[in-house]
Amino acid sequence: MLDIKFIRENSDKLKEAIKNKGIELDLDYLLSVDKDRVAMAQEIEMRRAEKNQLSSMGMNLTDVEQKEISTKGRMIRNEIARLETDYREVKGRLKNLMARVPNIPSPDTPVGKNGDDNPEVSRFGEIPQFSFVPKDHIELAKNLDIIDFERGVKVGGYRGYYLKNEGVMLVFGMMMYALNKMISKGYSPMIPPTLVKEFALFGSGYFKDAEFNPEIDEIYQIANFEKNQLGEQSKENKFLVGTAEPSLLAYYSGEVLKKEDLPLKMCGFSQCYRSEIGSYGKDTKGIYRVHEFMKVEQVVIADDDVEASKKIQEEMLQISKEIHEDFKLPYRIVQICTGDMSPGKYRAFDIEAWLPGMNRFGETGSASNFLDWQARRLDVKYTDGKDKKYVYMLNNTALASPRTLIAILENFQQKDGSVVVPEVLRGYVGKDVINPK
Repeated sequence: MLDIKFIRENSDKLKEAIKNKGIELDLDYLLSVDKDRVAMAQEIEMRRAEKNQLSSMGMNLTDVEQKEISTKGRMIRNEIARLETDYREVKGRLKNLMARVPNIPSPDTPVGKNGDDNPEVSRFGEIPQFSFVPKDHIELAKNLDIIDFERGVKVGGYRGYYLKNEGVMLVFGMMMYALNKMISKGYSPMIPPTLVKEFALFGSGYFKDAEFNPEIDEIYQIANFEKNQLGEQSKENKFLVGTAEPSLLAYYSGEVLKKEDLPLKMCGFSQCYRSEIGSYGKDTKGIYRVHEFMKVEQVVIADDDVEASKKIQEEMLQISKEIHEDFKLPYRIVQICTGDMSPGKYRAFDIEAWLPGMNRFGETGSASNFLDWQARRLDVKYTDGKDKKYVYMLNNTALASPRTLIAILENFQQKDGSVVVPEVLRGYVGKDVINPK
């Protein structure tokens, strides 16, 4: 979320950002609603001043004068009540509009309509050339008996799956390797809540509007109510996170940090839940697009230095690159264009591993810089002892389980259907090769 003063002073740049990001928002209407809000607030203050003036007129008044003041006071109170009702409605409307205002993209962000316009920045490794017809991860996983898709659907529903046998050890090995890598880079490991309050998801930008909309937000809401510490039923909305990012960012919500403690580096391991409602009919087979998976996410909270934040973002992305290179996976880096960028992002890159079964690169991680867009929503500031400023927030996927697993299975398959385990993961899996059963 941006400051309203900044919006007023940069309306032309924001209109361009709204257009380039493909966001449905009439900025002129937002500014007119803001003017109404300001005018109504001023009128309410004027009416309150009138009310206070009447109250201070003293007691030495005639009965007629007292009656006149009482009648006038009642009229003013009724007017204030009406104005406050209208004011709350206008504030609510403005809040919804403000929630859609995007960050202005960085100067080097390419302008484009969708993911097809994301330019390739770099590439690592050679795309494997097989002397046989390669199998996709679905056939490989079935023959290796490491994923059960049919029983996954029977028990978990659409996009459900069971990881089994060496598949479990391989995925947990990937997660532990990523965690150890993050710790060696100075990140504090956490296992954050995956069941969170509404403000954490709104604050991190996972709602399109100010409130959850089940028709468009790819978030699972918990339907049942819980009891609080007093045994009373709590009707507070709770949600399952799609990544550890919201939980990690909300860790310092409402707090004022010290400049000398920044940057703060955290990595979170979590189960992730995504409804994928916007991806209906896409990638319906296998585990490329699923409702739940494991992931290690990295988050950095820094001071408000744009150039320094860009360097931090590149360092974060470098960690994901190192992990892919340690696994010997061919990958490329693409810079996210305006039309493929979510509203709050200032600058973003994706890392994409080569997936032979799809004969293309597929996203395995994303590094994003939000500047203070998320911090304003979550109210996270820092002080240098004099002034208070909003922090900058950055996040990156250190490693996500399903697509990285796909890449390992498909890139390291052998003619006999076996899969060679990446050398750095063999200690976790307990073997060098996974053979068909």
